[in-house]
Amino acid sequence: MKLVTFALLLSLSGLAFAEAQVAAPASDIPTNEKDFIASINGFEKAKIIEQFGEPSNVEDIATASGKPVASIWQYHYLNTDEKGEYYQTTELDFINDKVVMVVFMNNDGSEIPGDAVKTTPLKK
Repeated sequence: MKLVTFALLLSLSGLAFAEAQVAAPASDIPTNEKDFIASINGFEKAKIIEQFGEPSNVEDIATASGKPVASIWQYHYLNTDEKGEYYQTTELDFINDKVVMVVFMNNDGSEIPGDAVKTTPLKK
């Protein structure tokens, strides 16, 4: 009887160990806004893609000669605020493939806000 009990416990512990090995590793980059901001600066594009996948929108900025100098990436429903509610859009701004700025928006990032200045004001 002891041998049967031991074999049963051993087999169950093996299953528990196997499930622990299959579980996904903990994320390197947190998603709540304050921890995200504290840890994201300086991350390279490859690390961002590795964890979050391809962005939903990419805008590359180049010099007049066509050399890329910066990128703007947008992800949707990636980060949460202090209440745990998701921002609709997170924008990551890159220079030389490293994050230099983060913007959280409660819109999809494609619209111009109604109060935005649509033309350059004339100097008097």
